Amino acid sequence: MKKEEARKTGTATLIKRFLPYYKQYAGVVALDLFCAALTTVCELVLPMMVRYITDMGMNNLQALTVKTVLVIGVLYLVLRIIDTAANYYMTSIGHIMGTRIETKMRSDLFGHLQRLQFAYYDETKVGTLMSRITNDLFEVTEFAHHCPEEFFIAGIKVIASFVILSNINLWLTLIVFAVIPFMLIVCGPFRHRMKEGFRESKVVIGEINAQVEDSLLGIRVVKSFANEPVEKDKFEQGNGKFLAVKRQIYHAMAGFHATIRLFDGLMYITVVVAGALFMIGGKVTPADLVAFLLYVSTLLTTVRRIIEFSEQFYRGMTGIERFTEILDAPVTIDDKPDAEVLTDVRGDVDFCDVSFRYSAEGREVLSHLNLHVKAGQTMALVGPSGGGKTTICGLLPRFYEVCDGSIRLDGKDIQNVTLESLRNAIGVVQQDVYLFSGTVYENIVYGRPDATPEEVKEAARLAGAAEFIEALPDGYDTYVGERGVKLSGGQKQRISIARVFLKDPPVLILDEATSALDNESERLVQESLERLAKGRTTFIVAHRLTTIRNADVIAVVTEDGIAEMGSHQELIQNDGAYAALYRLYE
Repeated sequence: MKKEEARKTGTATLIKRFLPYYKQYAGVVALDLFCAALTTVCELVLPMMVRYITDMGMNNLQALTVKTVLVIGVLYLVLRIIDTAANYYMTSIGHIMGTRIETKMRSDLFGHLQRLQFAYYDETKVGTLMSRITNDLFEVTEFAHHCPEEFFIAGIKVIASFVILSNINLWLTLIVFAVIPFMLIVCGPFRHRMKEGFRESKVVIGEINAQVEDSLLGIRVVKSFANEPVEKDKFEQGNGKFLAVKRQIYHAMAGFHATIRLFDGLMYITVVVAGALFMIGGKVTPADLVAFLLYVSTLLTTVRRIIEFSEQFYRGMTGIERFTEILDAPVTIDDKPDAEVLTDVRGDVDFCDVSFRYSAEGREVLSHLNLHVKAGQTMALVGPSGGGKTTICGLLPRFYEVCDGSIRLDGKDIQNVTLESLRNAIGVVQQDVYLFSGTVYENIVYGRPDATPEEVKEAARLAGAAEFIEALPDGYDTYVGERGVKLSGGQKQRISIARVFLKDPPVLILDEATSALDNESERLVQESLERLAKGRTTFIVAHRLTTIRNADVIAVVTEDGIAEMGSHQELIQNDGAYAALYRLYE
């Protein structure tokens, strides 16, 4: 998503996309709608009971016995008990159904996000994704539960009221119902403004979440530059924009509700005036007029509920729209239908005439690159920034897809093997170490979740991390903090190396793994990396050339391709680009 602007997808299309989530709950929905029908019985029957008692009281009071009144009262009480049970089911099971749908949608959304390629995250703010996974889908829960029953109840009440009132007096009924289309027409623009406002508010709140996340994750940088006021100003800009959007929404909502109140009064006065005229002409009785007023009250209550639900409806529609936007993001790097599983990987790697650019309109980062690394060899990639060293390392595990050419692992095109088996065969240690919020043990075992505690400790020992881990307050159970903030750079790096030791991959990528460390930490980590690289096909990206002198092959990568390639001694003797770079570090 290059822009955080929601598409204007039609309501019918969105509902069609949403309906499959109802499929497994068809029985629950059917029973929910049946209960919804039961809850309308009391409201529809009560006016008829009042009409009967009023008519009897005015025209034949002697026939209105205590027994008749008690029977009517008991009947209504029974209906109320049924209404209470039905309402309990709707409120509990209905909401649980909505939550289950929300849970399934969230699971689908997270699963799809896990499949999306690096390029998607290069252009998307994590904070906006968090907003969609949490806030947006919460709105869908209420929508999923209330949408069918509210429309179903409204339909029953409108149709039943029309039939009952038509049997009393058709012309008065037509006059009353003629007001409704005008009300809907006048309210239309307000509804449209509300829908657009809710859509925009979702976008704005996503931007606020992204800005807050960015600021809090970088809080140490913020404080080191004393830039708290700058961050506060940025937040206030987003917060002010949110206020402006909500102000527009509530102005539209106020106009919506005010219009409905106006038509409430028009409908009541229409019934009173027209009913009185019909009563003068002998077309309706006083009891009929009372029934009409009660049914109009029921109709208006129904309209109000639909109006109140309309806000929820548009929130739900916006949530579904933003949900489908992510689901529609294409997975450009995936397994082919006939992809095979890599087994017994030796580690022979070939880049065959590989070309790559990050976007269709971007510059070509790699052009007709050819590299061959034998199993067990160490290939070091050096050269100026922007030459494509990290890109080469990102193409091997298919974090990005080559534009032309192919990459082969043990002679097999990596596009023809499963992603899981390919990435299981490759271990990556990066400069920017990411530790999950959890314990030391949990971060190491992430390399192989089925590993035993003994294997985890052995991996830590091989990575040179066991000593400092055991000295921590809770040892392997020590909480590392958000992104490992409680540990030093060298400690975090050694834990990440232990993670790869535990994975035990035949191919290894070391992407500037020591460039951000102090001299002592670099020495310790370098020793760990040398142990890790032993016997594995290893790609090393390094700016400190003193760390790669023992590499089997060194390639100098520039914007024009590979300038020269050979061992350390060979390149020094050639006195070319590598020798010039190396002299800078002497």
